[in-house]
Amino acid sequence: MEKINEKKRFSIVTRLKSTNHAWRGLGIFIRTTHNSWLHIFFGILAIYLGFIFHISSIEWVMIVFSIGLVIVTEALNTAFEIDIDLTSPTYHPYARDTKDVAAGAVAIAVIVAGIVGLIIFLPKVLSLVA
Repeated sequence: MEKINEKKRFSIVTRLKSTNHAWRGLGIFIRTTHNSWLHIFFGILAIYLGFIFHISSIEWVMIVFSIGLVIVTEALNTAFEIDIDLTSPTYHPYARDTKDVAAGAVAIAVIVAGIVGLIIFLPKVLSLVA
């Protein structure tokens, strides 16, 4: 058995193999988190609108970061829920609070992304109607 304090040698092959865990996690996230489908849909819609309206590089950066913010917070929320369900299988008010705070973080991310989308796309859409 390996000692805890022993350092493993760096190996690119080992690093590449470890990405399997990340891909597995993304698969679990996509399969089990139905809200992620909605976030992905709106992310793709924002990307589509970005191409249609020929948004600037800075606007692209804001869109990409907004999409990433929402998806990352939803993924972390999902991870917290999985952990809480494991560690607190029966009802506990702190478990509920933890889940609610994580869900609140997702709500904040969605609101921020929505505001970014409005700032970028609303003037462009209004100029088409005017």
